[in-house]
Amino acid sequence: MLTVEEARARILAAIAPHAPLPAEAIPLTTALDRILAEDAIAHDETPPFINSAMDGYALRAEDTQRATPETPVTLRLAGEVPAGRVYAGVVAPGEAVRILTGAPVPDGANAVLQQELTEVADGMVTVRQTVSSGNNMRPAGGDIRPGMRLIAAGTQLGPAEIALLAAAGIHPVRVTRRPRVAILATGDELAPLGETPQPGQIRETNSPYLIAAVLRAGGEPIPLGIARDRTDEIRTKLDQARTADLILTSGGVSVGDYDLVKQILAENGNIDFWRVRMKPGKPLAFGLLGETPLLGLPGNPASAAVTFELFGRPAIRRMLGCAQVERPMVKARLIGSAIERGDRRHFVRVRLLSHDGILEARQTGRQDSHLISSLQGASAYLVIAEGEGKVAEGEMVPALLLNDALPWENEV
Repeated sequence: MLTVEEARARILAAIAPHAPLPAEAIPLTTALDRILAEDAIAHDETPPFINSAMDGYALRAEDTQRATPETPVTLRLAGEVPAGRVYAGVVAPGEAVRILTGAPVPDGANAVLQQELTEVADGMVTVRQTVSSGNNMRPAGGDIRPGMRLIAAGTQLGPAEIALLAAAGIHPVRVTRRPRVAILATGDELAPLGETPQPGQIRETNSPYLIAAVLRAGGEPIPLGIARDRTDEIRTKLDQARTADLILTSGGVSVGDYDLVKQILAENGNIDFWRVRMKPGKPLAFGLLGETPLLGLPGNPASAAVTFELFGRPAIRRMLGCAQVERPMVKARLIGSAIERGDRRHFVRVRLLSHDGILEARQTGRQDSHLISSLQGASAYLVIAEGEGKVAEGEMVPALLLNDALPWENEV
């Protein structure tokens, strides 16, 4: 039986020859959360010209060197330059030009004095202090310089990155194509979404969960519905999935008489492994169906969710070429009941809250693998290492974050 690290390493190694997926060019305005396919390199300066940081007056600093409150200097008001315009002339000795924030500093001027430090009357600007060269001037290229690497390939684009690319004129932007992820649930006991379960059936929840989780991971879900526990039906559904970049199944990978996914994978491809030393999620299968990676998740909802986060999401992120494929890990203090250790690593669904600057973790409730309610509100998986004894309340324990930002709650 493999460890979590061994299983994840095998999955990522199998995906590596096909990762990252090809790049595509898309409008910058649609690039939120997409993964940059290549380094973004600046070709121009930003700002492209020296401009004013203040509303005030552009002038020659040397004209103010004798200015004092008692002996002010007066300069002739020669014109005005608003933002978006260029002053046509040159600021001559003894002149000043009215300038607004962001406007190009006129030729001849080497300083800007903010308007509240001046007096203006009868076409003359009165200055009562010395002004230094470069005062209130933003240099060309002060933000972005040609040749600068603005954003590295593999970065997920947020609003700030999109704004930076816009400033550099990088539009459209090249991002990695979204992985197409086929999703198949198996089992006679499953009733499709929107249908009333028949006697002995339950509502199918893994597909809705995985569709949402694949979208959040950056993939493009391809729902294949439910395959009943019949070899021909499962084989037909899996054949439809061969054009996907990744196949996710739920159910059918344990050792029961109706666990057929593992059997079909062995007959039509190859199985790399099918058990992992973890709880929940021990019956996890991985292999290739032809050339398409197939990750067979357990059927119990909590098991399917945990194994997707630990193995499915990293696989999708690797296909996207992400610089970081795994979730961040933090330390949290256990609050509430002690947790028994065992011979498998236990991933306990918890809510995080912040108390006096310390992250605290409280279980979402009972942790049985069939309980969908244990997933609701979980912001992390508390990682309970294999061993003997218990993890007692108050101990600091590793916690795998489930959101991209720290999802702690305030203490109520």
